[in-house]
Amino acid sequence: MTGQGSRRVLALWCPDWPAVAAAALAGLPRTRPVAVLFGNRVLTCSALARGEGVRRGLRRREAQARCPDLFLAQADPDRDARLFEPVVAAVSATVPGVEVLRPGLLVLGARGATRFFGSEEEAAERLVDAVAGAGVEAQIGIADELSTAVIAARRAVIVPTGMGARFLAPLPVGELAAEPSLAAPARADLVDLLHRLGLRRVGDFAALSSSTVASRFGADAVRAHRCARAESERAPFARQPPPDLMVEYRCEPPIERVDAAAFAGRLLATRLHTVLADAGLACTRLSITAETAAEEGFSRIWRCAEPLTPDGTADRVRWQLDGWLTRRDDMRPTAPITVLRLEPVEVVTAGALQLGLWGEVGERDERARRALVRVQGLLGGEAVQLGVLSGGRGPVERITMVTLGDELAPTAEAAQPWPGRLPAPAPAVILQNLPLVRLETADGTPVTITDRAMFDADPAIVHWGSRQWRLIGWAGPWPVDEHWWSSDADEAPAELTARVQVQLDGAPADNPVLLLVYRNETWCVEGLYG
Repeated sequence: MTGQGSRRVLALWCPDWPAVAAAALAGLPRTRPVAVLFGNRVLTCSALARGEGVRRGLRRREAQARCPDLFLAQADPDRDARLFEPVVAAVSATVPGVEVLRPGLLVLGARGATRFFGSEEEAAERLVDAVAGAGVEAQIGIADELSTAVIAARRAVIVPTGMGARFLAPLPVGELAAEPSLAAPARADLVDLLHRLGLRRVGDFAALSSSTVASRFGADAVRAHRCARAESERAPFARQPPPDLMVEYRCEPPIERVDAAAFAGRLLATRLHTVLADAGLACTRLSITAETAAEEGFSRIWRCAEPLTPDGTADRVRWQLDGWLTRRDDMRPTAPITVLRLEPVEVVTAGALQLGLWGEVGERDERARRALVRVQGLLGGEAVQLGVLSGGRGPVERITMVTLGDELAPTAEAAQPWPGRLPAPAPAVILQNLPLVRLETADGTPVTITDRAMFDADPAIVHWGSRQWRLIGWAGPWPVDEHWWSSDADEAPAELTARVQVQLDGAPADNPVLLLVYRNETWCVEGLYG
């Protein structure tokens, strides 16, 4: 095959992969509808769930109302990547040169597959059979360009040579933003703008001149326009990167556990981006290699739409190592990992990265992150944690602590109503030991909270340890009303809980207000307002 056909790309797509992975991990039958949640909303769902009316973006409760038999799982990129590795291995064993775009989607050069099997149609059938042998359904798309092939895979279409633009033209313009591994996050805003301009089809957008798009839209719109026109992109290929950009980590002691491997991967990702920054480059395709004490070698290439950040690199290293170390077939490493290696397969100038306000590529944030990684290396993987705004009623519940390097995902959606939530502002300091205090009236009578969540008498004095302060004001109480809806006998209604803010007379100037919480008929200090 010569000319344009020699650059053709084959994309293999596993529909609804997060839902498929969640069902596989839970051991569910294929007849059970599945939905994956992120922030209490449906992120993706299986075809059976869609048949029952479940859609992306639905709230958990509405999805369950539409499909009472719906199995719900939380979003877990580590799980998705770990369970996708056997699929990648099955394809790689059939045709070499595989590149992973994300869990559930991979690409390879169609030319090599055609050489093996004689035609693109036969190659597609053989790859679908290979993936089916791993217990997974897949669809194949083949086209001249990578983005066109990915869109074709969603429709299980082999686009004839030179017909990419004609194939794309009648499709909804939203297809340009449908695949996150090929589109920048802001692509959805571009699609919304195109809709408002009346450009509803890919062909409508493609009909605009390149100069018009470049002068009226941003850089990502130019890339989307090239995709809409099925114009030349670089196809997947394998080549050795420049040796001075490769970074290597010799594991002492050798690594057997996923958490240890992920920690080493974060250190290596930081080192790689230091090397790339010194060279003024950024990586768009990354080779991850592991060697074991038994002289086994494992390698995989990841391709990204945008230049990789240190966090993005660390994520892909963690996903890949998790996939290798937890495999249950005979391809799993038989000995601990002794060497980890990262090699940029494709690089772009650092100018392709989003610049900060003063022109640096996130220099201050990156410097801070490198310092945290060094502290983490000294004190251990769990020693450095970041706070993520979460959902909840109290100040402690509204913070999810996440280990540096893990996904910054809250345990609950912050945007939910959360009746009884403490109003803004939040306390400047949150106390973990919750010291006991006494709240009393002016004549020394203890103040409690009634069943109607009100003071049984006006508070006037706070006793904390050996000291006492007179109150000059308060706000609240705010009751925390939980579990009243539960019909489960094992899930008893929660104890009466309420919070109140009290302002002290004569307190230190930096902490004039306390946040008190009433629980189990006692008062505790939960926070301080500065």
